[in-house]
Amino acid sequence: MARQNMTASRIKPGTAELLTLRVLRRERISAHFSRVTIGQEDVAGFTPMGFDQWFRLFIPVAEDSLSRLPRTLNALSYAKYLTIAKTTRPVLRNYTVRAHRPDGPDGPELDVDFVLHGDEGGGPAATWARSCTRGDAVAILDEGIGFNPAPGRDRFLLVADESGLPAIAGVLASLPDTATGHALIEIPEDDDRQPLVAPPGVEVGWLPRARGAVPGRTALAAAQDLPAPNTPVHAWVVGEAGLAVSLRRHWVRAGIPKNDIMFCGYWKAR
Repeated sequence: MARQNMTASRIKPGTAELLTLRVLRRERISAHFSRVTIGQEDVAGFTPMGFDQWFRLFIPVAEDSLSRLPRTLNALSYAKYLTIAKTTRPVLRNYTVRAHRPDGPDGPELDVDFVLHGDEGGGPAATWARSCTRGDAVAILDEGIGFNPAPGRDRFLLVADESGLPAIAGVLASLPDTATGHALIEIPEDDDRQPLVAPPGVEVGWLPRARGAVPGRTALAAAQDLPAPNTPVHAWVVGEAGLAVSLRRHWVRAGIPKNDIMFCGYWKAR
Protein backbone atom coordinates (compact mmCIF):
# COMPACT_ATOMS: atom_id res chain seq x y z
CA MET A 1 0.00 0.00 0.00
CA ALA A 2 1.06 3.59 -0.63
CA ARG A 3 0.69 6.49 1.81
CA GLN A 4 -2.05 6.00 4.38
CA ASN A 5 -3.07 6.53 7.98
CA MET A 6 -5.08 3.32 8.30
CA THR A 7 -2.52 1.72 10.62
CA ALA A 8 -3.25 4.29 13.31
CA SER A 9 -7.03 4.03 13.07
CA ARG A 10 -7.72 0.41 12.21
CA ILE A 11 -9.51 -2.04 14.46
CA LYS A 12 -7.67 -5.35 14.60
CA PRO A 13 -9.48 -8.68 14.76
CA GLY A 14 -9.71 -10.43 18.11
CA THR A 15 -7.60 -13.28 16.78
CA ALA A 16 -5.75 -13.53 13.50
CA GLU A 17 -4.08 -16.66 12.26
CA LEU A 18 -3.64 -18.24 8.87
CA LEU A 19 -6.80 -19.88 7.52
CA THR A 20 -6.78 -22.29 4.61
CA LEU A 21 -9.89 -22.08 2.40
CA ARG A 22 -11.08 -23.55 -0.88
CA VAL A 23 -12.45 -21.98 -4.02
CA LEU A 24 -16.19 -22.64 -4.23
CA ARG A 25 -16.91 -20.82 -7.49
CA ARG A 26 -15.83 -17.90 -9.65
CA GLU A 27 -17.84 -15.48 -11.77
CA ARG A 28 -17.01 -12.75 -14.27
CA ILE A 29 -19.35 -10.03 -13.03
CA SER A 30 -18.36 -7.28 -15.48
CA ALA A 31 -15.66 -6.37 -17.97
CA HIS A 32 -13.27 -5.30 -15.20
CA PHE A 33 -14.29 -7.47 -12.23
CA SER A 34 -14.13 -11.15 -11.38
CA ARG A 35 -15.61 -12.55 -8.17
CA VAL A 36 -14.16 -15.60 -6.44
CA THR A 37 -16.12 -17.20 -3.60
CA ILE A 38 -14.09 -19.11 -1.01
CA GLY A 39 -14.97 -21.19 2.03
CA GLN A 40 -14.78 -24.70 3.57
CA GLU A 41 -11.72 -25.93 5.52
CA ASP A 42 -10.92 -23.24 8.17
CA VAL A 43 -13.69 -20.80 7.24
CA ALA A 44 -15.33 -21.18 10.68
CA GLY A 45 -12.29 -19.40 12.10
CA PHE A 46 -13.10 -16.21 10.19
CA THR A 47 -15.04 -13.56 12.13
CA PRO A 48 -16.84 -11.02 9.90
CA MET A 49 -16.47 -7.42 11.07
CA GLY A 50 -18.19 -5.65 8.17
CA PHE A 51 -17.14 -2.24 6.84
CA ASP A 52 -13.80 -2.36 4.93
CA GLN A 53 -12.53 -5.59 6.47
CA TRP A 54 -9.40 -6.71 4.65
CA PHE A 55 -7.04 -9.63 4.71
CA ARG A 56 -3.78 -10.95 3.34
CA LEU A 57 -4.43 -13.41 0.53
CA PHE A 58 -1.84 -16.11 -0.19
CA ILE A 59 -2.18 -17.74 -3.61
CA PRO A 60 -0.16 -20.94 -4.08
CA VAL A 61 2.15 -21.27 -7.06
CA ALA A 62 3.08 -24.91 -6.46
CA GLU A 63 1.42 -27.93 -4.89
CA ASP A 64 3.01 -27.43 -1.46
CA SER A 65 3.15 -23.60 -1.50
CA LEU A 66 0.95 -23.08 1.54
CA SER A 67 2.65 -25.62 3.80
CA ARG A 68 5.54 -23.35 4.82
CA LEU A 69 3.53 -20.23 5.60
CA PRO A 70 3.61 -18.81 9.15
CA ARG A 71 0.43 -19.02 11.21
CA THR A 72 0.65 -15.28 11.96
CA LEU A 73 2.39 -12.42 10.17
CA ASN A 74 4.82 -10.07 11.90
CA ALA A 75 8.20 -8.64 10.98
CA LEU A 76 10.04 -11.87 11.78
CA SER A 77 7.60 -14.24 10.10
CA TYR A 78 7.38 -11.97 7.04
CA ALA A 79 11.16 -12.07 6.75
CA LYS A 80 10.98 -15.87 6.85
CA TYR A 81 8.25 -15.80 4.19
CA LEU A 82 10.61 -13.86 1.93
CA THR A 83 13.26 -16.58 2.29
CA ILE A 84 10.98 -19.10 0.56
CA ALA A 85 12.20 -19.73 -2.98
CA LYS A 86 10.24 -17.73 -5.55
CA THR A 87 9.35 -20.94 -7.36
CA THR A 88 7.30 -22.09 -4.37
CA ARG A 89 6.57 -18.88 -2.44
CA PRO A 90 2.84 -18.07 -2.51
CA VAL A 91 1.78 -14.78 -4.08
CA LEU A 92 0.81 -12.31 -1.33
CA ARG A 93 -1.75 -9.57 -1.96
CA ASN A 94 -4.20 -7.53 0.13
CA TYR A 95 -7.93 -7.81 -0.55
CA THR A 96 -11.22 -6.72 0.98
CA VAL A 97 -14.19 -8.90 1.91
CA ARG A 98 -16.84 -8.03 -0.68
CA ALA A 99 -19.47 -10.07 1.15
CA HIS A 100 -19.75 -12.71 3.87
CA ARG A 101 -22.60 -15.19 4.08
CA PRO A 102 -22.88 -17.53 7.07
CA ASP A 103 -25.26 -19.91 5.30
CA GLY A 104 -24.02 -20.54 1.76
CA PRO A 105 -24.64 -23.86 -0.03
CA ASP A 106 -21.29 -25.16 1.31
CA GLY A 107 -21.44 -23.38 4.65
CA PRO A 108 -19.99 -19.95 5.45
CA GLU A 109 -18.42 -18.23 2.45
CA LEU A 110 -16.58 -15.06 1.42
CA ASP A 111 -16.80 -13.18 -1.86
CA VAL A 112 -13.56 -11.58 -3.07
CA ASP A 113 -13.64 -9.21 -6.05
CA PHE A 114 -10.61 -8.82 -8.32
CA VAL A 115 -10.04 -5.90 -10.67
CA LEU A 116 -9.17 -7.12 -14.17
CA HIS A 117 -7.28 -5.12 -16.78
CA GLY A 118 -8.53 -6.39 -20.11
CA ASP A 119 -8.66 -10.06 -21.00
CA GLU A 120 -4.99 -10.80 -20.42
CA GLY A 121 -3.50 -7.92 -18.40
CA GLY A 122 -2.95 -7.64 -14.68
CA GLY A 123 -0.76 -9.33 -12.12
CA PRO A 124 -0.68 -12.87 -10.75
CA ALA A 125 -3.75 -12.39 -8.55
CA ALA A 126 -5.90 -11.26 -11.49
CA THR A 127 -4.56 -14.15 -13.54
CA TRP A 128 -5.50 -16.57 -10.76
CA ALA A 129 -8.97 -15.04 -10.48
CA ARG A 130 -9.55 -15.79 -14.18
CA SER A 131 -8.42 -19.41 -13.99
CA CYS A 132 -9.02 -20.84 -10.49
CA THR A 133 -11.39 -23.78 -10.18
CA ARG A 134 -13.52 -25.27 -7.44
CA GLY A 135 -11.39 -26.95 -4.79
CA ASP A 136 -8.26 -24.86 -5.33
CA ALA A 137 -6.65 -23.93 -2.01
CA VAL A 138 -5.80 -20.42 -0.80
CA ALA A 139 -4.89 -18.98 2.58
CA ILE A 140 -6.01 -15.75 4.23
CA LEU A 141 -4.90 -13.76 7.26
CA ASP A 142 -7.49 -11.35 8.66
CA GLU A 143 -6.27 -7.78 9.27
CA GLY A 144 -9.48 -6.16 10.56
CA ILE A 145 -11.00 -2.84 9.45
CA GLY A 146 -9.71 0.66 8.79
CA PHE A 147 -13.08 2.43 8.92
CA ASN A 148 -13.21 3.83 12.45
CA PRO A 149 -15.21 7.09 12.78
CA ALA A 150 -15.67 9.03 16.00
CA PRO A 151 -18.59 7.81 18.14
CA GLY A 152 -21.93 9.35 17.21
CA ARG A 153 -20.80 10.45 13.74
CA ASP A 154 -23.65 10.05 11.24
CA ARG A 155 -22.46 12.09 8.23
CA PHE A 156 -19.93 10.59 5.83
CA LEU A 157 -17.90 11.37 2.72
CA LEU A 158 -16.77 8.15 1.03
CA VAL A 159 -14.64 8.07 -2.13
CA ALA A 160 -12.96 5.20 -4.00
CA ASP A 161 -11.82 4.07 -7.41
CA GLU A 162 -12.47 0.55 -8.71
CA SER A 163 -9.79 -0.98 -6.46
CA GLY A 164 -11.72 0.35 -3.47
CA LEU A 165 -15.17 -0.68 -4.71
CA PRO A 166 -15.36 -3.79 -2.48
CA ALA A 167 -14.34 -1.70 0.54
CA ILE A 168 -16.82 1.11 -0.07
CA ALA A 169 -19.54 -1.48 -0.68
CA GLY A 170 -18.77 -3.06 2.69
CA VAL A 171 -18.79 0.31 4.44
CA LEU A 172 -22.14 1.32 2.92
CA ALA A 173 -23.75 -1.99 3.85
CA SER A 174 -22.51 -1.63 7.45
CA LEU A 175 -23.59 1.97 8.11
CA PRO A 176 -26.71 2.60 10.19
CA ASP A 177 -29.89 3.59 8.35
CA THR A 178 -29.58 7.07 9.88
CA ALA A 179 -26.32 7.79 8.06
CA THR A 180 -26.20 10.65 5.55
CA GLY A 181 -23.63 11.96 3.08
CA HIS A 182 -22.07 11.07 -0.24
CA ALA A 183 -20.33 8.03 -1.72
CA LEU A 184 -18.42 8.54 -4.98
CA ILE A 185 -17.15 5.52 -6.89
CA GLU A 186 -14.96 5.80 -9.98
CA ILE A 187 -15.16 2.83 -12.35
CA PRO A 188 -13.51 2.05 -15.72
CA GLU A 189 -16.83 1.74 -17.58
CA ASP A 190 -20.51 2.28 -16.87
CA ASP A 191 -21.14 -1.49 -17.10
CA ASP A 192 -18.92 -1.98 -14.03
CA ARG A 193 -21.65 -0.66 -11.72
CA GLN A 194 -22.69 -3.15 -9.04
CA PRO A 195 -25.80 -3.47 -6.86
CA LEU A 196 -25.10 -1.87 -3.49
CA VAL A 197 -26.84 -1.77 -0.13
CA ALA A 198 -26.70 1.75 1.33
CA PRO A 199 -28.59 3.93 3.81
CA PRO A 200 -31.29 6.02 2.10
CA GLY A 201 -29.61 9.24 3.24
CA VAL A 202 -26.29 8.48 1.53
CA GLU A 203 -26.20 9.59 -2.10
CA VAL A 204 -24.21 7.14 -4.23
CA GLY A 205 -22.58 8.52 -7.38
CA TRP A 206 -21.09 6.26 -10.04
CA LEU A 207 -18.31 7.90 -12.07
CA PRO A 208 -17.34 6.06 -15.27
CA ARG A 209 -13.82 7.11 -16.30
CA ALA A 210 -13.15 8.57 -19.73
CA ARG A 211 -11.01 6.32 -21.91
CA GLY A 212 -7.34 7.12 -21.36
CA ALA A 213 -7.93 9.22 -18.23
CA VAL A 214 -5.59 8.78 -15.28
CA PRO A 215 -7.29 6.54 -12.68
CA GLY A 216 -8.54 8.45 -9.66
CA ARG A 217 -8.71 11.87 -11.31
CA THR A 218 -12.44 11.62 -12.05
CA ALA A 219 -13.30 10.78 -8.45
CA LEU A 220 -10.94 13.47 -7.17
CA ALA A 221 -12.58 16.19 -9.28
CA ALA A 222 -16.09 15.10 -8.28
CA ALA A 223 -15.19 15.04 -4.58
CA GLN A 224 -13.56 18.46 -4.78
CA ASP A 225 -16.78 19.81 -6.33
CA LEU A 226 -18.85 18.80 -3.31
CA PRO A 227 -19.69 21.69 -0.95
CA ALA A 228 -17.61 21.89 2.20
CA PRO A 229 -19.46 20.13 5.05
CA ASN A 230 -21.04 22.44 7.62
CA THR A 231 -21.46 19.66 10.20
CA PRO A 232 -18.95 17.14 11.61
CA VAL A 233 -18.19 14.46 9.03
CA HIS A 234 -16.08 11.34 8.74
CA ALA A 235 -14.17 11.42 5.46
CA TRP A 236 -12.78 8.20 3.96
CA VAL A 237 -10.92 7.71 0.68
CA VAL A 238 -9.12 4.66 -0.73
CA GLY A 239 -7.75 3.67 -4.11
CA GLU A 240 -5.02 5.08 -6.34
CA ALA A 241 -2.36 6.85 -4.25
CA GLY A 242 -2.73 10.21 -5.98
CA LEU A 243 -6.47 10.19 -5.33
CA ALA A 244 -6.06 9.34 -1.64
CA VAL A 245 -3.29 11.85 -0.90
CA SER A 246 -4.70 14.72 -2.97
CA LEU A 247 -8.22 14.36 -1.60
CA ARG A 248 -6.97 14.23 1.98
CA ARG A 249 -5.09 17.47 1.34
CA HIS A 250 -8.25 19.05 -0.13
CA TRP A 251 -10.38 17.96 2.82
CA VAL A 252 -7.89 19.38 5.33
CA ARG A 253 -7.93 22.71 3.49
CA ALA A 254 -11.75 22.58 3.56
CA GLY A 255 -11.63 22.42 7.35
CA ILE A 256 -12.09 18.73 8.10
CA PRO A 257 -9.84 17.77 11.04
CA LYS A 258 -7.10 15.30 10.13
CA ASN A 259 -8.35 12.87 12.78
CA ASP A 260 -11.69 12.72 10.94
CA ILE A 261 -10.06 11.57 7.69
CA MET A 262 -9.04 8.00 6.84
CA PHE A 263 -7.05 7.67 3.61
CA CYS A 264 -5.16 4.80 2.04
CA GLY A 265 -3.40 4.45 -1.30
CA TYR A 266 -3.95 0.90 -2.47
CA TRP A 267 -1.81 1.30 -5.61
CA LYS A 268 -0.01 3.89 -7.70
CA ALA A 269 -0.71 4.72 -11.34
CA ARG A 270 2.35 4.90 -13.56
